[in-house]
Amino acid sequence: MGETSPLIAFSHVVKSFNGSHVRAVNDVSFDIAAGEFLAVVGGSGSGKTTLLRLANRLIDPDAGTITVAGEDIAGIDAIGLRRRIGYVFQSGGLFPHMSIAANIGITPRLLGTPKSEIAARVDELLDLVQLDRAQYRDRLPHELSGGQRQRVGVARALAAKPRIVLMDEPFGALDPVTRDALGNDYRALHIGLGLTTIMITHDMTEALLLADRVAVMHEGRLVALGTAKELSRIDSPYVGELLGTPRRQAERLQAALSQNIAS
Repeated sequence: MGETSPLIAFSHVVKSFNGSHVRAVNDVSFDIAAGEFLAVVGGSGSGKTTLLRLANRLIDPDAGTITVAGEDIAGIDAIGLRRRIGYVFQSGGLFPHMSIAANIGITPRLLGTPKSEIAARVDELLDLVQLDRAQYRDRLPHELSGGQRQRVGVARALAAKPRIVLMDEPFGALDPVTRDALGNDYRALHIGLGLTTIMITHDMTEALLLADRVAVMHEGRLVALGTAKELSRIDSPYVGELLGTPRRQAERLQAALSQNIAS
């Protein structure tokens, strides 16, 4: 395989649930390059979370193929595949009765990594997500703030040194200041560690600020895919509507700031 081959490729992927004629994912094809940060945006029921769950075989497609590093994932052991791919859940998804260190170290432990190596990896990851190791490693999840729990969720996703990280609305439940800080910190980790990231979000502003490209899903179909500049040129009422929100917010903010300065 050449350097330009995609790391992840969806080809004519279809998924329905419970024998329904409604396709949650309807003939979707796109490629993701190694090192790319792709955000997937769309309303409720657009198929964006289904797309994420297909990528690590939490569910299997009815038709079409998904490849990772050129290999059809249908032929890969699903549990083995999931251990190679980091996954960050919407609200951290931490095990409530396990310490922060145990939560972060769970995948390396399942992979049979020696205890001393896991302990060193946990410390390294706490440093990476900017949580003081002495202060946090023995705490339980309920003793942390929402933003701190999400940092632990990111650390856990990175514990087995995956090349790919999947994120399901990872910052959606956080307050705006924490959300902004954590988004920027994750973007820096994505670049620094050379990760390939797929992030689901309903927030177009977040998608445009963090991702290299944005995929827009609507009623199971991929209706647009591109950079912010490319999306702005697409003649689609739905894409225009999604792009309109960040534009209006920016304009209102600018107007409010100008008024304050003037007064």
